[in-house]
Amino acid sequence: MTEWIKGAGPGRLTDLVGLGALTSLVPRQLLDEAIELHGCREEWVRKLPAHVTLYLLMALCLFADDDNEEVAEKLTGLLTAVPGVRWEPPTRGAVTQARQRLGAEVVREVFERLARPAATETTSGAWLGRWRLMAIDGFILDLPDTAANLAEFPNDSAGGYETVYPQARVVAISEYASHAIVAADTSGCWDSEQTLAYSLYGRLTPEMLLTADRGFYSFRAWQYASSTGAQLLWRVQAGLHPYRLEDLDDGSWLAVITKPAKLHRSQKDRLRDDARRGREPDPDLAAIVRVVDYTVPDRRGEHIRLITTILDPGEASAQQLAACYQERWEAETGFAQLKIHLRGPGRVLRSRTPDLVRQEIWAYLLTHWALATLICTAATAAGVDPDRIKFLATLRIVRRSVTDRAAFPPEPDHDLWFRTVHHVGRPRNRNPERRHRTYPRSVKRTRRSSYRERRPSDKGIRHTGPPTVQLLTLTGPQPAR
Repeated sequence: MTEWIKGAGPGRLTDLVGLGALTSLVPRQLLDEAIELHGCREEWVRKLPAHVTLYLLMALCLFADDDNEEVAEKLTGLLTAVPGVRWEPPTRGAVTQARQRLGAEVVREVFERLARPAATETTSGAWLGRWRLMAIDGFILDLPDTAANLAEFPNDSAGGYETVYPQARVVAISEYASHAIVAADTSGCWDSEQTLAYSLYGRLTPEMLLTADRGFYSFRAWQYASSTGAQLLWRVQAGLHPYRLEDLDDGSWLAVITKPAKLHRSQKDRLRDDARRGREPDPDLAAIVRVVDYTVPDRRGEHIRLITTILDPGEASAQQLAACYQERWEAETGFAQLKIHLRGPGRVLRSRTPDLVRQEIWAYLLTHWALATLICTAATAAGVDPDRIKFLATLRIVRRSVTDRAAFPPEPDHDLWFRTVHHVGRPRNRNPERRHRTYPRSVKRTRRSSYRERRPSDKGIRHTGPPTVQLLTLTGPQPAR
């Protein structure tokens, strides 16, 4: 073994294994800390020690079309260039055994330690005033239909229908601008999005403004999420009728929402009376919110009702809040990057046992976070919106950085990182300005869905500008509920 290798660390050949450009974002030191915390350190030298297995898991996500042996060869192939060393890549069975030794909790630990917003103060589209724009939503992943997966993830969803494959549900909080997922939880589809979301609200910080669709609202969830100090902007169901307190000059209005259960009419009246008199209501029973009603006439024109914790129109006008909520679909774009471009359209996961399923899901979340952070860093440096950077082209650049064996010794991690950021941010790697368009809500795959099957007549509509937000002024007595 050469002097260069002896000086590189403890002297183990596998200490040279990294994840190309992403190694700077997922450093070896943090992996070692998570491995020690969960007691997964190997007792003797192996071809796939725990930290290499973690990098291999992310490589399996980067190369979703390749089998275990091929990905292991791509990740460790550089070792064949070491003078005086004979290296044989791990076999499929060795990869599976290494994954089983590692387990899922270590990968989750690494994700939760690393995952954080990627946008800076100069990143385009990342802020509304002093608040960082975030969104919460969920998605479904298909799993191999093995007996073990079917036992742990039955293919009957919370909606009461049976699916073709066993499925896992993921709910995540992501950043508008970068699409970086900063908090997530996963379970079987018997758990609703609201249930999983409740476990994530504790990860919010006061600098965040969290948007959510109408399916996430409950009084309990609203109170818990707002208690973190973060600001909220949630759409609510049509059946929610806040008690009107005061109309504001920007077209919004202040209102009281009360705990729906275990409150008599007299208790609700007392809480509302306290709010009218300027007294703070009991936070366990009621909350003062600001309501924004609007429609988008050049889209479907439906009535949309938002409630927010931002009570002062001087900090964010009703028009700004409505326009901000219209951008909430950026979360869907980030999920599509993970599900369609990274994993592959319609592809089931690799893992055939529940523990490895969870491990693979956390690996996908970690890998997507690293890619989103790379894209955001490059876009901010280039002075463009992160959604202008091509995700697939970036994925190819990162894949090349993993498999490139032209140089030996390997390029230092920080040099490779800065070179990759430069390549990702080049004009040739940018999309044109995003077009304004709408498309009917429909699906191609013939399986049970809340949306109808796509028809040949379903065509997208292009628009000359962003959605026209029209505020609604609702008058008349408010129902006492």
